[in-house]
Amino acid sequence: MAYLIDRRVQGKNKSAINRDRFLRRYKGQVKQAVERAVKGRSITDIENGEKVSIPVKDIGEPGFGHARGGIWETVNPGNERYQKGDRVARPKGGGGAGKGKAGNSEQTSEDDFMFELSRDEFMNYFFEDLELPNMVKTQLASTTDFKHQRAGYNMSGTTSNIHVLRSLRGALGRRIAVGGTSRRRLKMAEAELAELKLVAHDDDVRILALEKEIHHLRVRLLAIPFIDPFDLRYSNRIRVPKPTSQAVMFCLLDVSGSMDQAKKDMSKRFFILLYLFLTRAYEKIDVVFIRHHTQAAEVNENDFFNSRESGGTVVSSALNLLSKVMEERYASSDWNVYVAQASDGDNWDNDSVVCRDLLLNTIMPAVQYYAYIEVTEGQPQNLWEEYKQVQAQCRHFAMQKIESPADIYPVFRELFKKQQVQS
Repeated sequence: MAYLIDRRVQGKNKSAINRDRFLRRYKGQVKQAVERAVKGRSITDIENGEKVSIPVKDIGEPGFGHARGGIWETVNPGNERYQKGDRVARPKGGGGAGKGKAGNSEQTSEDDFMFELSRDEFMNYFFEDLELPNMVKTQLASTTDFKHQRAGYNMSGTTSNIHVLRSLRGALGRRIAVGGTSRRRLKMAEAELAELKLVAHDDDVRILALEKEIHHLRVRLLAIPFIDPFDLRYSNRIRVPKPTSQAVMFCLLDVSGSMDQAKKDMSKRFFILLYLFLTRAYEKIDVVFIRHHTQAAEVNENDFFNSRESGGTVVSSALNLLSKVMEERYASSDWNVYVAQASDGDNWDNDSVVCRDLLLNTIMPAVQYYAYIEVTEGQPQNLWEEYKQVQAQCRHFAMQKIESPADIYPVFRELFKKQQVQS
């Protein structure tokens, strides 16, 4: 029998296995701390780690104390409180080693236990509270594309990859290097022969020797091949991660009087998931927040979720502002435009028709994907009926209903499963 002991360390000589055991034991308290942290975070900071605190009383370990057991009798001299047959309460154990500083209160307290979750641990807890967390995390995995890039030259390869110029340059260098000595000697021998012919007869032994040597050198130089298999160079290409294009995410939120805080919270969680998905698919991601009631405005994230301004509902105001921002700042083909709209679906009847026409004629041809989320507990509203016509004509337009927080992850998975994203 073999025993395996895990002694991995995880920062500051702390045991990783002990950390995992601690997180499993106090999973409920850690999860509550993560939920509290999510509410106070911005969308763009949701992916970082977090320092969480757990009340000391929640992580207290049971202890055993030793006391005198059984039934026993004792005599206390000068007793004025008890009589024979009275039951005496068991004395409290422990000494006077108090924790904390002195104060007016008789009770002592301890600071909360605080530790830091890594990014992966934080995201695991963030994705774990619903029915299909593993499926969601799979869909949010990183998307990596590759491209072929030139990386010098190889001495072997296919014929179609021969680099002619590099091969000829190598052959020329080889011929110069191999025939350099012979070529210099040939030049000298030819010069000597020319001088010798001026003072000697053609049958002179020295002339015959030089002519023989010149012939031998020329044959030797001609024997050097013009190009040798050793000279061939092939273009080398390697697969490298391809920087994905940049993207912009438009978040459209209905803040009319019918959108209460619970609906806004569900909308925020959906927007967070969408942001996490896009940050894994694109290197650069911009987020544009547009809130609307009867009028639309581009705001920061804090005002997007927390501003108290409210009113009636005119959804077309947000779509008009969306079109304007796209045209002014993201009209280039380098940008992949994504739109997520959250609303309870309540809109003026005439305005819903205007919204449908804006989507079909202006917005949908320019966006990569459009997701409409109707946060409502009742029957679909008039905006839903008009958007169904858009969905029938545009494959990259999707719409789902969210009735409770438990619907957020399944809806997100349905909207952004891999097949739909690729199409």
